[in-house]
Amino acid sequence: NLEPLRPAIIWCDSRAVDIGERAFAAIGPDRCLTRLLNSPGNFTASKLAWVKEHEPEIYRRIDKFMLPGDFIAGKMTGEVRTTVSGLSEGILWDFAEGRVADLLLNHFGISPDLVPPRVDTFAVQGTLTGPAAEALGLPAGIPLAYRAGDQPNNALSLNVLHPGEVAATAGTSGVVYGVSARAVSDPHGRVNTFVHVNHVPDRPRNGVLVCVNGTGILNSWLKRELWPDGAAAYETINMVAAAAPPGSAGLTVLPFGNGAERTLANRNIGASLHGLELNIHTRSHVARAVQEGIVFALNHGIGALREMGLELVTVKAGHANMFLSPLFSEAFATVTGARLELYRTDGSQGAARGAGIGAGIYPSMQEAFVGLETVRAIEPAPALIPAYQEAYRRWVAILETEVARSQKR
Repeated sequence: NLEPLRPAIIWCDSRAVDIGERAFAAIGPDRCLTRLLNSPGNFTASKLAWVKEHEPEIYRRIDKFMLPGDFIAGKMTGEVRTTVSGLSEGILWDFAEGRVADLLLNHFGISPDLVPPRVDTFAVQGTLTGPAAEALGLPAGIPLAYRAGDQPNNALSLNVLHPGEVAATAGTSGVVYGVSARAVSDPHGRVNTFVHVNHVPDRPRNGVLVCVNGTGILNSWLKRELWPDGAAAYETINMVAAAAPPGSAGLTVLPFGNGAERTLANRNIGASLHGLELNIHTRSHVARAVQEGIVFALNHGIGALREMGLELVTVKAGHANMFLSPLFSEAFATVTGARLELYRTDGSQGAARGAGIGAGIYPSMQEAFVGLETVRAIEPAPALIPAYQEAYRRWVAILETEVARSQKR
């Protein structure tokens, strides 16, 4: 009846980390990385196992588990469906076998009958029911023709669909997402590999991504705590941050503290501020150190992508969220060494384009991106490279100290 049995467990909730790590060890790292291309970590499969272990009465009542997008689509169409891309984001897809990841479900004792039937990402996945149409003020019978997770959809919004193309976003979390035709995995588990929206078996397309949980949420915390009257807009904070010099006069921020970080082996070491000098540092330095710290964390993750053979020559991002900050954008290009292209688009436009593709409104996928507008392009700034290199070395040294400290707890 499409009635939820409990509130959804949000993506950054770390309760299932231990369950995922035990599964990784029991199944075997080589087997997980060959078949799943990921460790189970803190993703949907592990969280479902957590419900089974800690809330058995709820678990026994499950007919189907659904990802958030699947649930919304189900309420709109009455159809319970999912996609290969969505299953892969939950670490529920076996890349080697091309089917639901029975090896992980069997380990957890989860019946494959709980997995919804699959539909192609761009297929017509149902039509709008009468009650849903009335609630939304739309005609009944409209087709639903696309669904995707946030990061594959962000890549679609930027026309990042083919090997070598790279997308980025810096909202609540920060993500760099590259497309590969290969089934690649990171032996250290810092990187996720998901099935991209335009994947087909004879033309594989996988999204390989690094994520920093504490991105926009850290900037939001800064705004709330250092500008508590609520009068300062983010644009004002960006200008205040730009008044401090590159490297923030030695002030360093680790932008974590929003759940277990995949790039840190599923640890949550917390967000932290280092090197504060009371006679030197001001709000400007703190604001800049926050933006620089986020860029450094993304660059640290990008190192793992490069180890896996992904080249970052150009990165595409929507002109939104933290990429609205000239300082952040310039620091990103300079620290990563990549050309940054900002586009006038966001995930909602990507979803609209995806729906148009699925419904056959566009004669081809290429036609869907006619009119995708570039706002500006930012090249690395040679004059800033020495200051940022020094600041990044300091940031890495502090990170290594904090990670080592967390291992002793």
